[in-house]
Amino acid sequence: MAKTMTASDVEALDRLEQKVRQLVTEMGRLRAEQAAQARENRRLSDELAAATAKLTDADGARSEVEALRQERDQVRSRVAGILEHLEGLDI
Repeated sequence: MAKTMTASDVEALDRLEQKVRQLVTEMGRLRAEQAAQARENRRLSDELAAATAKLTDADGARSEVEALRQERDQVRSRVAGILEHLEGLDI
């Protein structure tokens, strides 16, 4: 015995079909959005890595400048001592 579909059954099936189509469309949009976000995350990660590398380089340069300043101060102090010693000589 086959049951025939009534008009309300057809309408309900049509609504269900429409909702499934909307869901498929929304899933496609969300997947595209997710892919775009993944690309943006990769770009930002690369940018962060580059900034971190620059910061590391800057810290290294700062350390090198500080070491050179200390060395300059030591040389200056030694030269001042040598000059004092030379002035103390009566030549």
